[in-house]
Amino acid sequence: MSDVIRISVDAMGGDKGPRVAVEGARLFWKERRNVSYIFHGRQAEIEPLLDACPEIRPLSRIVHADTVISMTDKPSQALRKGRGTSSMWAALQSVKDGEADFAISGGNTGALMAMATFCLRPIEGISRPGIAAIWPTLRTDIVVLDVGATIGGDAKQLTDFSILGAALARALFDQELPTVGLLNVGTEEMKGLDAVKEAGQILTAASGSGFIYHGFVEGDDIGKGTVDVVVTEGFAGNIALKTAEGTARQVGSYIRDALKADLVSMLGAAIAGQALQALKRKLDPRNINGGVFLGLNGPVIKSHGGTDEVGFKGALGLGYEIARNKVMDKIAEGMRRFPTLTAAPQIAPIEASAQEIEAKPA
Repeated sequence: MSDVIRISVDAMGGDKGPRVAVEGARLFWKERRNVSYIFHGRQAEIEPLLDACPEIRPLSRIVHADTVISMTDKPSQALRKGRGTSSMWAALQSVKDGEADFAISGGNTGALMAMATFCLRPIEGISRPGIAAIWPTLRTDIVVLDVGATIGGDAKQLTDFSILGAALARALFDQELPTVGLLNVGTEEMKGLDAVKEAGQILTAASGSGFIYHGFVEGDDIGKGTVDVVVTEGFAGNIALKTAEGTARQVGSYIRDALKADLVSMLGAAIAGQALQALKRKLDPRNINGGVFLGLNGPVIKSHGGTDEVGFKGALGLGYEIARNKVMDKIAEGMRRFPTLTAAPQIAPIEASAQEIEAKPA
């Protein structure tokens, strides 16, 4: 990889169209100048936006793609209509072909996971990729996964997520032995689903080889930063993520209302302006925008579909760090530490669907 981080952007993904992607790219360029962009999508919509951003126009090129994957498309539908023709697929293909160091999209999560799994393929030994979020806590940033890729999960998948999350923590946080916890309804060994308890037994036996298994953790341990990596299946993880975002907005709204209540409150707010700005940044849900698809042969970043350009800039920052730190190489290296845990990979349901679609005429 060169010193320039090459970013492949699905410009048509997200609720607000290509404006957010282009403007987010411009904002990110102000912080990191060693980047270039490939914008995939409808050229007639992207070009005027790029022309209005002369800072990044010379660093960018547009690859026209007519097909746009909607937020309502099912993964199987997205693959049928978008394989090889959509902006989402083209963004992933650029990574596969070595033209880009990572791909980013704010589009349909299920469709992106299906396409990424089919285009980039899971790394050897991983049964199903997961989505990891970098989560701010009272202690430090931590890794939480899965936050929406897999609904439900067996012991093998939870074990895979633990290995992947630990590898990500080692690469991003420079921690040789990050602590890993399984999200559960209690910390006692007898509590929880059978899959969670079985995964706990597997991780207990493997603890010390690339990570330290902490045991079960509860929901409030996420915000405390009790462990470096919190592992769960996608249903619970996505609810936790959305709850955290909603709570941040709620608390921020309470604080704004309180500071405007009377003259004394407004005077206090003016005096404590710098501290309140710092608090505002901590409570901004855009700060945890962006999840990384782990377990694939190439980095893919998922931005929230409804985010603005500031949130998209944050997701670009996550992808930049993933690429700059060569996290995928370090994950592959970490996987070699666990030959027994990653043996006998299963074909995930999403791959089975992809194989069926491949066999059918477009």
